This record gives sequence, structure tokens and C-alpha cells, in this order.
Amino acid sequence: MNTIRIKRIASSLQNEISDIIANEIRDQDLKMVTVTDVQLANDLSYAKVYVTNIFDDKKEKIIEDLNNAKGFIKGELGRRRFEIRTMPDLVFIYDESIAYADNIERIIKNINNE
Repeated sequence: MNTIRIKRIASSLQNEISDIIANEIRDQDLKMVTVTDVQLANDLSYAKVYVTNIFDDKKEKIIEDLNNAKGFIKGELGRRRFEIRTMPDLVFIYDESIAYADNIERIIKNINNE
């Protein structure tokens, strides 16, 4: 499948999933979740949805809650107009890249201070 189309669909999914989490889900712990990336399979069968949160201690609960709510999220996505026939299976993954970048920045600061 055309990679430009896949990237466009992934970007649309990211925007719509962010909107659904912020406005449709009633769980207050999920209101502070940010969708950082969506990686869509070439055959559009599944999508890895990377999320992050300001509360690092609740990441397991957030991922569990999102994976429990993925049926609701897929249903909401289906009600919105998409150019795909079937909605991909969603897998929510906590994005560790922000914590990793903070750790590298802290290490660089420590090296520069010495």
C-alpha cells in the first residue's frame, strides 16, 4: 500500500484518538494522556498507539485502562468518517522516549557541570 496514504491515515488516527480520549472518555486519569505517535501496519490491520502522561507512576494503569477502552475508541472512530473500510486493531503502548530524552539531558548536564 502507498506509504504516503498510510502516514496520512496514521496522522488522522492520532488526531481523532487524541480527541476521543480528551472529550469522550469519562475516566479522569485518561484526560491527561497525550497520543505521541501512531504506527499503522501496511495492511491497516493494526495500529500501535504510543501514549504518554505527566504522571509517570500511573503508566501501567493508564495502558490497562486504554486497552480496556479500545472497543469504545474503535466504535467512536467508526462513527467518524475515515477513508478505510475496517478499523485497525488498536494496541496502546506507553512511550518511553520522553523519559529517555530527559535522562540523556540530565546526564549531559552532569557531564558539563563536572
